[in-house]
Amino acid sequence: MHRHGAHSMDATSARFALWAPDARNVSVEIQGQPAVTLLPEHDGWFAGIAPCTPGDRYFFKIDDELKVADPASRYQPEGVHGPSEIVELSHYSWEHPWQGRPWHEAVIQELHVGVLGGYKGVAQQLPRLAELGITAIELMPVNQFPGERNWGYDGALPFAPQHTYGSPADLCHLVDQAHSHGLMVMLDVVYNHFGPDGNFLPQYASTFFREDRQTPWGAAIDFRRPEVREFFIQNALMWLCDYRIDGLRLDAVHAINQPDFLVELAARVREAVEPGRQVWLVLENEHNQAALLEQGFDAQWNDDGHNALHVLLTDETEGYYEDYKDQPIAKLARCLGEGFVFQGQPNRKGEPRGEPSGHLPPSAFVLFLQNHDQIGNRALGERLTRLCPPQALRAATGLLLLSPMIPLLFMGDEEGSCRPFLFFTDFHDELADAVREGRRAEFEHFAAFADPEKREHIPDPNALDTFTASHPAGKQVLAGWHGLYHQLLHIRQRTLMPRLVGSRALGAEVIGEKALTARWRLGDGSELRIDLNLGPAAQPITLPGADSRLFDSSDNAHPDSTLAAYSCVVSLLSPRQETP
Repeated sequence: MHRHGAHSMDATSARFALWAPDARNVSVEIQGQPAVTLLPEHDGWFAGIAPCTPGDRYFFKIDDELKVADPASRYQPEGVHGPSEIVELSHYSWEHPWQGRPWHEAVIQELHVGVLGGYKGVAQQLPRLAELGITAIELMPVNQFPGERNWGYDGALPFAPQHTYGSPADLCHLVDQAHSHGLMVMLDVVYNHFGPDGNFLPQYASTFFREDRQTPWGAAIDFRRPEVREFFIQNALMWLCDYRIDGLRLDAVHAINQPDFLVELAARVREAVEPGRQVWLVLENEHNQAALLEQGFDAQWNDDGHNALHVLLTDETEGYYEDYKDQPIAKLARCLGEGFVFQGQPNRKGEPRGEPSGHLPPSAFVLFLQNHDQIGNRALGERLTRLCPPQALRAATGLLLLSPMIPLLFMGDEEGSCRPFLFFTDFHDELADAVREGRRAEFEHFAAFADPEKREHIPDPNALDTFTASHPAGKQVLAGWHGLYHQLLHIRQRTLMPRLVGSRALGAEVIGEKALTARWRLGDGSELRIDLNLGPAAQPITLPGADSRLFDSSDNAHPDSTLAAYSCVVSLLSPRQETP
């Protein structure tokens, strides 16, 4: 199987390969040089060697008419419609040898490179995050997208780091600097669709897609084809091996209709990384396919846990929160005790969802209070700091950071940021109009936006102000929040992390309308107990003694027979202290 794209052979030449099964002929045009015709080979490939050096720019020309960027371009210095650039990363001098951290040590902060000022801007955040107790950063997609600003999920060229964020060498430097601070670097990758501008594959490789299967973004990618599977597997290996990124989070894999592709990808990744190196693979998967978490993947984002917590904190039940409006505390208890809430039960549409997950360890689930989706897909991008009482959010943060599940934060959470994170793009003309109106139409069924005039106030995704408003920095923060995160992450690092390997859930019990008790057996035989009350009334309960408590979020002293309103009490019990 060919390697997609251009790869240096030596200092003066590179091999070019394009899978173009619909094309009659293909040539490569390197700027300043005569075009070189690529030779047709089996199964729709065109390939050949041409003189060039790193930094040279080129186009592929299809059937003497269509001029396109390399779909596997390693860099697009002039954007998605400009020429591709030859990149040679083997020359980068890595300063910090790094084998990574084990998965149970993960405390992940998701962030957007663009709003933080590009790769160099993110690098400036690293010392602060490491000191706080974050152990990994997760970059929202950095693949080349149209324009200068985008969440990254509208990418057109998956192999090319976005040119407005910095050069490929700048991305290498960011990863290198993260490693110097003991931080892992994860990357969100999108293998389920391409964005609406800059993807020309349908014009010369129509069988990259299958019209008989549709996704929210159009025809599904055809993962039955080996050339297509190889395209994305090579992409994963590039990020992990060439850029030394430490892990991938695969976006919305429920839109990939060939689960065996995911198993193959995980196996190829595990084979490719050198012995002893830690690489993390995480899924986003609405189908809750627990079996994938036993076939090479470390964990899955647990939307069930978030959704139940969000309903408990805000009392919102519209949209996908409708699935959690009935007994949300029981659903949260099931999440803490068994992983997924939906393990085959029908959802609000009457469709069965999920697979049994109670046999999986707590570390197979990434828990979060919010992420880019859960904030940015709101019409006005509000964070929980604007939506629920601070005491309740403080209690939920105790659960997030001290449960044995893997905690995920969103940038700004650690400061109690009250600034929005909005949906933003940089489209133009008819596409900009369609995205703007489509965005507003998404909320016409929500009570707050039933009036068309109110929908007109939803920020325009293409406006520059929408992007600049999404920067988390500023004075709009909750007082004392940085200290809360520092306290909790210190407890996690010093007291819980050494005990997390081998943990298993012991179950969770509902003790009130918004209150529960959850327990886990940790790897050293001790028991972790979390008593959580997200309601406004105190809850009668017999709590463990104060000498076993790691954290108590309540502001006022209370007897051991009462769980205060909006509180979280976390206790570590030795085997002889176990509760019945």
